[in-house]
Amino acid sequence: MDNNKNSVFRTVRGYQLVNQKKDKLTPALEDYLEMAYRLCLENSYTRVGKLSELLHVKPSSASKMIFKLANLGYLKYDPYEIIQLTDRGRETGEYLLNRHVTIESFLRLIGSSNPLKETELIEHSLSSTTVSYLNDLLEYFRLNASAQKGFDDFKKNKRKNKK
Repeated sequence: MDNNKNSVFRTVRGYQLVNQKKDKLTPALEDYLEMAYRLCLENSYTRVGKLSELLHVKPSSASKMIFKLANLGYLKYDPYEIIQLTDRGRETGEYLLNRHVTIESFLRLIGSSNPLKETELIEHSLSSTTVSYLNDLLEYFRLNASAQKGFDDFKKNKRKNKK
């Protein structure tokens, strides 16, 4: 416990409020921007209806979030519901998608039973430094097949011994 003497503990909501004050995107805004980025990779634009369909929200809710992202300079949005990324939106969207892929890959590596759901729940909490370290770990296992096999064997034996 001594290691945490100088730490400032907060609730999840407390950390979210601190981040909001630092002008960071909320987790919900990140989800919308990440999905807009995914969709804009296919074309140079997307539409509110497609975004709301894939995020399982009402079009009116998606419109509100798109409007917020446009006001923050991440998207261009016109009255015909066409959404395009700004340079800032493209750069941030690319990071958000890469972060998602990294975390989901890590969770698959360790054997998560529902990596997509767990990724969605934790991705907003991790710093870019932590995501970079996870990328390093994934690369290490990709480049060291024997380490990957050793880890897989370790997991299997540990599970077997618990039974």
